[in-house]
Amino acid sequence: GDSGIIVLRHIDSDVASALQRNRTTPRTERKSDLRIAFVSQQQLKSFNHPYQMGWTGEEVVDKNSSFKQASDSCTSSVHILRGDIIIMATDGLFDNVDIDDIASIALKWELDNGFIDNGGIDTRRRRWESGSSLTDISAQCIPTLAEMLCQKARENSLDNTVDSPFALLAKENDIMWSGGMPDDCTVVAMHVVGKPANLNDVQ
Repeated sequence: GDSGIIVLRHIDSDVASALQRNRTTPRTERKSDLRIAFVSQQQLKSFNHPYQMGWTGEEVVDKNSSFKQASDSCTSSVHILRGDIIIMATDGLFDNVDIDDIASIALKWELDNGFIDNGGIDTRRRRWESGSSLTDISAQCIPTLAEMLCQKARENSLDNTVDSPFALLAKENDIMWSGGMPDDCTVVAMHVVGKPANLNDVQ
């Protein structure tokens, strides 16, 4: 089925990227400068019909088949920075949770575990300069972020009162669908901290 990857990044004037800074909301009123740095491209034959990688037991000769080889996939690259959060997931997540909501959940995870605070990335930068990366705390609690995202996807998939990203896209394709999209969901979360984890020396 369909899977994707997104990279979340806190931005400021020192970060060069293709990100769009929020210039309409005063800085003192902004809840976060966590932004989407990268989103992988969907690869669909048609709506809700993603290309597949697999073996059918025989050679596929039909050029219109959904079965493709790895060499047929769209490839891209993105520079990763210290502090980035990387989310890889199946469409069970992205069909049910808006990307902005994913960013909000990731921000809550950062705040709950002390990676940033109300001082934002300036406080984080000073902590880095003092030699504290919270590397081992990150290694221990990053599975929690994946669990939070899976739980949110499950809740939204069973909610018929709010249109999910899947429902919105369905309606754009003249398919009447409301609420969430029940589906299996796999999420892998990574946190770029800059140092290897050492469980005997928490910094």
